[in-house]
Amino acid sequence: MPISRLGDGADFRAQANSDQTVTLWDFFRGNLDELRRSGLYREFIPCSHITAERGYAMNGERKVQIWCSNDYLGLSQHPAVVQAQIASTREHGTGSGGSRNIAGSSVAHVELETRLAAWHGKERALIFSSGYVANFETLSTLIAAVPGIVVFSDANNHRSLIEGISRSGARKQVFPHNDLDALEKGLAGYGRDHPKLIVFESVYSMDGDLSPVSAICDLAERYGAITFLDETHAIGIKGDTGAGLCQELGERRPTFIQGVFGKAIGTVGGYVAGPDSALDYVRSHAPGLIFTTALPQAILDATLKGLELIQQGADLRKSLLDNVRHLKNALRVAGIEFIDADSHLVPVMVRGEERVRRVSQRLLDDHGIYLTPVNFPSVPRGAERFRVTVAPYRTAEQVNHFVTALQHALADS
Repeated sequence: MPISRLGDGADFRAQANSDQTVTLWDFFRGNLDELRRSGLYREFIPCSHITAERGYAMNGERKVQIWCSNDYLGLSQHPAVVQAQIASTREHGTGSGGSRNIAGSSVAHVELETRLAAWHGKERALIFSSGYVANFETLSTLIAAVPGIVVFSDANNHRSLIEGISRSGARKQVFPHNDLDALEKGLAGYGRDHPKLIVFESVYSMDGDLSPVSAICDLAERYGAITFLDETHAIGIKGDTGAGLCQELGERRPTFIQGVFGKAIGTVGGYVAGPDSALDYVRSHAPGLIFTTALPQAILDATLKGLELIQQGADLRKSLLDNVRHLKNALRVAGIEFIDADSHLVPVMVRGEERVRRVSQRLLDDHGIYLTPVNFPSVPRGAERFRVTVAPYRTAEQVNHFVTALQHALADS
C-alpha cells in the first residue's frame, strides 16, 4: 500500500519527498520511532493482581507492589465482591448475550440503575460499558440534539468529555481551569434563553484538586445553563455514603452526574444519572449503548455488592484518608515534591520525560514497586509526575518503605 506523500503534521514526513514512495507501514514505524525518541512511547507492563495479597501483582514470576491503582478502596479484591461475581457467574454465565435492547438487559441492570438514581437524587440512571463511554455517548448524543447549544468546558476536563463535546459538532468555549470569572464572562455573552451547558469534573485526576461545584451551579442558575458533572474520582470516596463531592457539599443542583464502577467500586462500567426524559433520549439514540454488548449480570451483581459496601463503608474511607495523610507527611519529611490537594490522589512531581521513566524503571527493578509515569499529553511537558494512590489496606510500614524506595530512586536518577 504505497503512500507518495505523507499528510501535513505527521512526524514522519521528513523522511519522504515528492520523489519517494513510502509505504503505510513505514509511516507507522516512523511515527512510533518518533514516540520512542521523544520518550512518549507507552510501555504496558503486565501485572496480574493477587486476590490473596491485596496491592500486589505478579510481573512475570516476580511479585510487585502496585502504587498507582485506581482501585482506590481495594474492593476489586474484597472477598464479598469476588464471591458475588463468582456466584452470579455460576448462575447466569460469563456474558450477557446481547446489547441492552437485544436480550442484554438483566434484572441487575434495572436494580443498579434504580439504586444509582436514588443515590444521587436523580430521576433516572443509565449504565454504560465504561466511564469513557458514559461521558462520550451521553454528551455527544444530548448536545447534538439541542439546536444552537453552546458548551462551556473546563480546560482540564478528561479526554472522554472533550471527545464527546467535539463529536457533537456544537459550538464550545474552553475556560481556564476553575476560572469562575472567565466562565461567567463566557456565559454572559449569550441570552438567558440561549441553550447552554457547563461540563466539568468534581475531582481532577492529574492534580487531585476540586472544582468549586456550588459556585459553578450558582452561575448556571444565573445564566440559565444546565450542568454535566463528572464525579469519577469522587465516587466512593467523598460524601456520607460515598456518592461524591456533591453529597459531601449537600449540593443537588448539577443536572447530570457521571460516575464509574472501575475505580472505587472495584468492577467495570460507568453511568450517568439525571432527568428521566434526557436519559431516555440517550437510551434511545446513543450508538455506543444501542450497538454494543451489555455488561454481564455477574459484573453488575458484583457492582451491587461493591456499592453496598461503599454506602455502609465510612471505615473504608476513613482508613484511606488516614493513609493519605501518612503518605503526605512522609513525603514532606523526605523532601519529595508533591501536590497537596484536598483529595486521595497524590501527584508526585518528577519533571522531565526521561527522568520520570528512569525513576519508574528503577522502582520496579530495584524495589519491586510498580508506579506508572504520567507525561504528555496527559500533563503538559515539564509537569511529569507519578499519580500515587494508597489504599485502606496499606500499612504504615508499607507506606514508609514506599517513600524510602522513591527517595532512593530519585537520588539515583
